[in-house]
Amino acid sequence: MTDTATLRARGAAFWAGAAAGWIRHADRQDETGRPLGAAAMDRLAARPAERILDVGCGCGGTTAEIAAAVGGTGAAIGVDIDEAMVTAARRRFPTEGYPGIRFHVADIETLDVVPGAPFDAAFSRMTLMLLADPVAGCRTIRRSLRPGGRLAATVFRDSGVNPWLSAAMLGAAPHLGPLPPLPVGDEPGPFAFADPARLVRILTTAGFTAVTTTQVDVAVETPDDADAVAEWLIEVGPAGAAYRTAPPAGQASARAGVARLLGRFREPGVGYRLPTGLWLVTANAAGTPTHHEPREDKIQ
Repeated sequence: MTDTATLRARGAAFWAGAAAGWIRHADRQDETGRPLGAAAMDRLAARPAERILDVGCGCGGTTAEIAAAVGGTGAAIGVDIDEAMVTAARRRFPTEGYPGIRFHVADIETLDVVPGAPFDAAFSRMTLMLLADPVAGCRTIRRSLRPGGRLAATVFRDSGVNPWLSAAMLGAAPHLGPLPPLPVGDEPGPFAFADPARLVRILTTAGFTAVTTTQVDVAVETPDDADAVAEWLIEVGPAGAAYRTAPPAGQASARAGVARLLGRFREPGVGYRLPTGLWLVTANAAGTPTHHEPREDKIQ
């Protein structure tokens, strides 16, 4: 089994290569991808004046949604491992328009606590499954919450209830250069928490109580634009970096390959409806957080 340090380095390299696609498609991710985190956002039920942590904030859309809910007397703190995406988040959602919003570049697995702790709650959309050491990452989240603080998050279930994810990879791969290695077993990836019992064990070990996992089935709906949908899914996925360096003919073939595999989810003239199976995860922080000043080399 691959060691944690290697997995962590692999993840950082992946996001460095994928960031350009996420930044380019940030508006689409916020709008079209909203169902991926909506159940957790609803369960979070952010209230005015609360201080809330957004783990894996990407280009900032979910943090901005939280900031709007907590208002000027609250705080919404977004954390992400990729500097380019955090820079994009700051540009897209400046403090002039969102007084309580802040973004930090940090690896949640290696922090003591997140700057701005303690928080009343933490939110995460599709990030916990990507941690190389999920117990370490979840411990940081728990330490960053006030005692009794709440967590609401989403992750994918198994591949069988998320068939379009593999289609986006398999359709593009034959037309591009070498791609990053796919995750094996429990390694970080979309299906790392296919077994909810593993998720419960990790959160419990990290110090959370009242852990629940609830099946949620949603649909990611897009316009009827095969080329644009294929490009979006390629660019935010594992084939994104190879796609951006491929010649135009290779890019076109990759988009066509993905569009063919996605055809079964398309209603002509209406659009695509991508069936998606999630776990809605909730938990409460136990114990008293220990707040130490984070190391300067970990925070930007």
